[in-house]
Amino acid sequence: MKRSHLRIVICALAVAGAAIFAQQNPPSRGRDVTKLYTEKCASCHGAEMAGGSASSLMDGIWRYGGDDRSIANSIREGHLEAGMPAMEQDFDAAEIRGLVVYIRERAASFKADHTKFNAPAPGTIVHSEKASFKLDSVIETGLDTPWAIAFLPDGRQLVTERPGRLRIIEKGKLLPEPVRGIPAVYGGEGGLLDVALHPDYSRRGNDWIYLSYGDKSPGGLGMTAVIRGRLRDGALVDEQQIFKADDSLYRTGGQRFGSRLLFDGKGHLFFSVGDRACPGDEQDLTQPNGKIHRLNNDGSIPKDNPFANRPGAMPSIWTYGNRNAQGLTFSPVTGELWEAEHGPRGGDELNILHAGHNYGWPVITYGMNYDGTPITNHMKHDGMDQPVTYWVPSIATGPLTFYTGNRFPQWKNNLFLGSLATQELLRLVVEGEKVTHQEILVKGIGRVRGIFNGPDGYLYVVFNKPDRIERIIPADTN
Repeated sequence: MKRSHLRIVICALAVAGAAIFAQQNPPSRGRDVTKLYTEKCASCHGAEMAGGSASSLMDGIWRYGGDDRSIANSIREGHLEAGMPAMEQDFDAAEIRGLVVYIRERAASFKADHTKFNAPAPGTIVHSEKASFKLDSVIETGLDTPWAIAFLPDGRQLVTERPGRLRIIEKGKLLPEPVRGIPAVYGGEGGLLDVALHPDYSRRGNDWIYLSYGDKSPGGLGMTAVIRGRLRDGALVDEQQIFKADDSLYRTGGQRFGSRLLFDGKGHLFFSVGDRACPGDEQDLTQPNGKIHRLNNDGSIPKDNPFANRPGAMPSIWTYGNRNAQGLTFSPVTGELWEAEHGPRGGDELNILHAGHNYGWPVITYGMNYDGTPITNHMKHDGMDQPVTYWVPSIATGPLTFYTGNRFPQWKNNLFLGSLATQELLRLVVEGEKVTHQEILVKGIGRVRGIFNGPDGYLYVVFNKPDRIERIIPADTN
């Protein structure tokens, strides 16, 4: 049996009998940490971690240090003078890491329940750290799971809907009929995903529209694919396949397709393909999933791609070891490619991507499996890049955009990140290759699915649940 076929069988067996949208986990490296805490820790720290004979783990007061390493050391080595026994005989290293993630999750949940965040209705003024703003509704109804928008030179906007429709906004109104000629899509977390315009769209002959989507093989499996076409009289015509893996490399299930499309200033198209919940593929250069890819705008392979001349490797691969990247953006200051990577339970990452580099998943991670079992105790490994920053617990990172407009000079070149699970729009201050500050601008009004710089200098935000598009404008804008 061919290696690629064997991987499909293994991935299919991993979800046999389970719901199609259930997450597949890397192999467990230990026991369920929730149960371990109940059995070994709750008698002292309390069932809710609020304290008992030992201190609370919820109040942010750490006698022996509150960073991840210090908490892990306290669990492993104990503090006998304070009545804390060493647990290194009870838990292995991976389980200790899982306990740290679990404690972080519970503490963050407690803090969120006792913190007031901005959850504004449209038109309500929000006073943030650097600027006062309000949400201005672009489209309030009529959309079904919108994912991304693109701005046409004539003032219209294109909007993708994950069920497989490309919509048009014209003069502030959502046209009732979707664009015809869109390919059939694979469902679940696939569907119709990102949309982007050729970087020289206005030049004659370059009016190409690029779409990423979950493609379905004749055998019923799925993988991220990319096409381009031209918009003519409400239809996508002259369609060309820009990226499509061989059907033998497609995967079962509806999880983790990525995907973002991003052009650089040289006409190269970068796009992400999620790992498709098939652990191990991310480290395999013969597989498309769990990677960032780079092509010329016509789908050909750039000669300087890092694996273009490696026998057996997919020549489009730019980086690998990426779990599920749903945010890609270039720094307007350094030109570096930044990526937001949706992690497991804990361990969402913000990365700077370099050609040919390995970002570690699932060999290294700061998170654990969704079922509460640890993945590994390894957070670093030679030859694998570290994230710029990471989030434990997970916020479910999604879109990522540097603000380049002129409406909010206080935010110029700040990085904006959206989250799904925690429904947050975050502003990150970047200095060099470090994030020096984070601010939650908006929380709890919907899953943030897309963030885009509009040609009018405003930020446009795509929300799911409820589905709508909002524009962020200064508070003094009428």
